[in-house]
Amino acid sequence: MAVFNRVYCSKCKKEHNVYDEKLPEIVCRRCGETVKISPRAGNYFIEYYVAGHRKREKVGASRTLAETVYQKRKVEIAEGKFLDKRKDEKIKFEDFAEEYLELHSKVNNKSWRKSDLCNVNLLKKHFFGRHLTDITSRIVEEFKAQKLNEVITGKVNHTVSPARVNRLLSCLKCMFNKAHAWGRYSGENPVKKVKMLRENNTRTRFLEQEEIIALLSNCQGGLKPIVVTALNTGMRLGEILGLRWQDIDLPRGIMFLRDTKNGEQREVPMNENVRSALSFIPRYETSAFVFCHKDGSPFRDIRSPFFTALKKSGIKDFRFHDLRHTFASHLVMSGVDLNTVRELLGHKTLQMTLRYSHLSPNHKKRAVDILNKRIDTFWTPSPIRKMITGQAKPVTDCNKSSSDISLEWRNGIRVGLKNRCSQGRVGSSPTSSIVLPRACNCLNPIN
Repeated sequence: MAVFNRVYCSKCKKEHNVYDEKLPEIVCRRCGETVKISPRAGNYFIEYYVAGHRKREKVGASRTLAETVYQKRKVEIAEGKFLDKRKDEKIKFEDFAEEYLELHSKVNNKSWRKSDLCNVNLLKKHFFGRHLTDITSRIVEEFKAQKLNEVITGKVNHTVSPARVNRLLSCLKCMFNKAHAWGRYSGENPVKKVKMLRENNTRTRFLEQEEIIALLSNCQGGLKPIVVTALNTGMRLGEILGLRWQDIDLPRGIMFLRDTKNGEQREVPMNENVRSALSFIPRYETSAFVFCHKDGSPFRDIRSPFFTALKKSGIKDFRFHDLRHTFASHLVMSGVDLNTVRELLGHKTLQMTLRYSHLSPNHKKRAVDILNKRIDTFWTPSPIRKMITGQAKPVTDCNKSSSDISLEWRNGIRVGLKNRCSQGRVGSSPTSSIVLPRACNCLNPIN
């Protein structure tokens, strides 16, 4: 590792590397010509070794600058940050996708078949045949635009949602991060500079009491206890179908969930509806599962009977997971505090619980009606209330005298002498801070 000055013979043009800066001249090894060395007309290089390979870089005419760059390269080599990285292997996207599924998805994501496998298969279709080094941010932007305008198969005028596109981009970003961490790719992540789409996928669909009764009346066979459990516990479908008899304590009314979405165990209380539903389920010696077939195999999919029950009940735009929304929403409308709802749902934050807790339009209207009764009883004087509601009309002749409408109290509100009505009489208005229409006792409007 050193700094040297490269000079050329003026006669035969042979190059010579001079490592000793004090030499005034050298003799050409080819023709014997004397080559003078001028410090002012230098041509300095640096020389160093990386992984057993010699590297040379041209710096310029300044030996001081060459020595500075030389010291910098020594530090970079010691820290493992040498700038001259080796070229990436030519790895095709589809080949690394299989490696990603085997080493990352199957190991770290228990629901990888529903999430990562679907996402990776869609990404393989678009990037098939490309090498990892060929995928740039522009190519990713083109993929995002194409997916956003893609029409869903079997659905007219239905395109891929922004949330779905974001999930694909997140999967692609994770793949490049893993490729970099495993030494399969050393470039910059092309998804890093791609902006995610704005999402609006919050569901507000839940069942009213009439819809719940209709749905339960149309659930057949083993579907009914599953729906009853979901409506009364807020459990996810996977948690319900994974229930085992050893995890249920009927005398105490508690179910133990050992394998949840967030990886934490939790206890779910049961009410009488759930107890009654579970008590009628037959037990099979060949299976430890609560919800299973006669041969002992657990239920895997209930979409077909569930959608049939929805169709018979006249319920549209509803999914099984919305039963969880229904559970949380009816708890909130019954006056249960959000922190209790959060614990029952198994959420870690209240923000997630707010997405599941909704209020029905009828519940909101009843709340406003309560406020309306309070305002009508305490805030509005009776003559003014009649004017506002249309129960009384202004008269043309005012027979009241000023003494008849002197300072008095009406319905608990102090009323004083204020302005004059359209008939010239002195009117009254409430002295409270609430701004209301003023009227004389005769209900004529005040100027």
